[in-house]
Amino acid sequence: MALAIFLFTYVFIAGARLPYLKLDRPGGALLGAVLMVVLGVVTPAEVFNHSENPARHAIDADTIVLLLGMMLLAAYLSQAAFFRTAGAWAVRHAHTPRRLLLAVTFISAVLSAFLVNDTVCLMLAPLVLATVEDARLPPAPYLLAVCMGSNSGSVATFTGNPQNMLIQGASGLSYASFAAYMALPALLSTAIVAGSLLFIFRKELSSARFDPHPPPPPIDRGLLAMTLVVMAGVVAAFFAGLPMSWSALAGAALVMALSRREPREALERVDWVLLLFFSSLFVVVYGVNKHGWAEDIRQVFAPLMVGSRLQESLGFAGLTLVASNLFSNVPFVMLARSWVPSLQDVELGWHVLALGSTLAGNLTLVGSVANLIVFEAARGKVDMTFMRYLRVGLPVTLISFVAGLAVLYAEHALF
Repeated sequence: MALAIFLFTYVFIAGARLPYLKLDRPGGALLGAVLMVVLGVVTPAEVFNHSENPARHAIDADTIVLLLGMMLLAAYLSQAAFFRTAGAWAVRHAHTPRRLLLAVTFISAVLSAFLVNDTVCLMLAPLVLATVEDARLPPAPYLLAVCMGSNSGSVATFTGNPQNMLIQGASGLSYASFAAYMALPALLSTAIVAGSLLFIFRKELSSARFDPHPPPPPIDRGLLAMTLVVMAGVVAAFFAGLPMSWSALAGAALVMALSRREPREALERVDWVLLLFFSSLFVVVYGVNKHGWAEDIRQVFAPLMVGSRLQESLGFAGLTLVASNLFSNVPFVMLARSWVPSLQDVELGWHVLALGSTLAGNLTLVGSVANLIVFEAARGKVDMTFMRYLRVGLPVTLISFVAGLAVLYAEHALF
């Protein structure tokens, strides 16, 4: 029964549709979680984490709390006009369409290294779209720079994207050690994204100067300064090894208390649907693990992960890249995180899972929620089809994926 519900749920997660059921990914995940409980696979006590045994807790509350805290901090940065200011700064200093593309890519990447990439794309996409329209530039390259730069930059830290947060909760690795290994692959991947986009769109992006002077956005300097200081404190707490979930939520609560603003606006910017989606998936995957099906699924793919440490990690990386696009990266990470402890080099396995599942998001239009957010914001203005995206995403992903893996394996070999 657990496997049947799991497969039924994954039909919706993969983006497919069933007759008479108009369910999207969050709706399909919620239905799967309810079926797990109604049909007796998972008990209500396990769903609500009432068991005294942590192994009998279905929902990873730390991941949910961490995601909530980072979303709230990003919401207050948005209220203070931080994202609009960063966009205006990029336009003022770029001077040419090509430099603007580089600026957009790296701003998106750097912000996504510390804030959740989905949130960064939600804030940046409308600003970038408005900017390039004013400058009469083709929007597609710049929108691709937002989402692809965001995906590649988010590789760097645990707080860069939801799947890395899941890995943090399961791996027990410290924020500092993870960032030490992942920062260089993230930087290299971002550089490859930028270089690839410049090459692919070389005929559409001239090197002629332009001098747009966007009016400076109205900045709430007090709120901006306070939120940035609190963000710096939260990141320092991460590096110090303090609990990440409560460090983030404590920072968000502090800004909420001192901002002198009604908290409703910030709370309304939180992606509650994403939190519900995560919670539902936790229940579905827990039911699969509880009845041993996760291990059975691992055995199916075991032939891909045999041989030396390098061969095993390469097989696992390839599986991660493909499966993250077939089933979406977050659900795959939820399932595969129970497989990593059985690998020869566990720490390398966690790093490979983070790198592969994140860079896989650049392969197809539906490979990452960030991609969907960006091009949903541009609906009616940019015709980005699946195949048009794939023509860019395929070379970008393969080159950055291979280069990132090479750097990651070299780091492990040296250190």
